[in-house]
Amino acid sequence: MSKTKPRVAFYPGSFDPVTNGHVDVLREACRLADRLVVAIGVHPGKAPMFPAEERAEMIRELAAPFERETGAEVEVTTFADLTVTAAARAGATIMIRGLRDGTDLDYEMQLAGMNAAMAPDIQTVFLPASPSVRPITATLVRQIASMGGDVAPFVPASVAARLTKKFPRR
Repeated sequence: MSKTKPRVAFYPGSFDPVTNGHVDVLREACRLADRLVVAIGVHPGKAPMFPAEERAEMIRELAAPFERETGAEVEVTTFADLTVTAAARAGATIMIRGLRDGTDLDYEMQLAGMNAAMAPDIQTVFLPASPSVRPITATLVRQIASMGGDVAPFVPASVAARLTKKFPRR
């Protein structure tokens, strides 16, 4: 009896901070893979709001219910090289990309084409965001939080608490 090879998916992003949109894609990605590697991109030239390890903690906490529900194993890692190189290193055959709108689709199609040329064994899978989370971007969440606004509608409660601690409301 032959055993099928586990499906390994790679979900890259900055996750700075983790938004409800990220959680939406994370939930759906867990349904597609036996092992999901959530990969936090780190770039020496950028100053993130949260250090990579804190972002990883947030992701692990938020992924736990989906792991129990789907049986998928979620691993969180960081990378600082090409996304396809990191995906191949993780043993992924699926690249997960979330889409909010047509602008995302145009950009992601170009990226998927380039990635396919560099790593033909990795298939890009687009997951459309649920309508309720489509307008959310981490950039806007950072701006709202830094100006003392309420980000509770856009991020999980645990992330909102971290943001409130970092940027007390005015």
